[in-house]
Amino acid sequence: MQTTDKGRVDKWLWHARFFKTRGLASKLVTGGHVRVNGNRISKGSVMVGPGDTLTFLQARRIRVIEITAIGLRRGPAPEAQTLYKDLTPVEEKPEPTAEIERKGRPTKKDRRTARLLRGSYLD
Repeated sequence: MQTTDKGRVDKWLWHARFFKTRGLASKLVTGGHVRVNGNRISKGSVMVGPGDTLTFLQARRIRVIEITAIGLRRGPAPEAQTLYKDLTPVEEKPEPTAEIERKGRPTKKDRRTARLLRGSYLD
């Protein structure tokens, strides 16, 4: 699975399936949105290897990844997941709030529920 100790960061991000195309990975790197071991990089030709830590934004979420291997190809997802260890902290999702469905004119029951949610319902 690995023959070299180092590889290009843009190619590695594509091999590990963080981005759909290598062009997208390259665009993120050249835009200066990737950090390798805490240092901002702006070239896709920066060499990375096992033990390096990558920090980048993906889907409105900051990802922190430790590289464990350099892949030879862009294989299936289970193979790609063996290339890294995810160090991203788990986000706490807020509890869902009750919402009113807005479908036309509200019924009397909908109005009562809305008042209860707003806290303006007096008994």
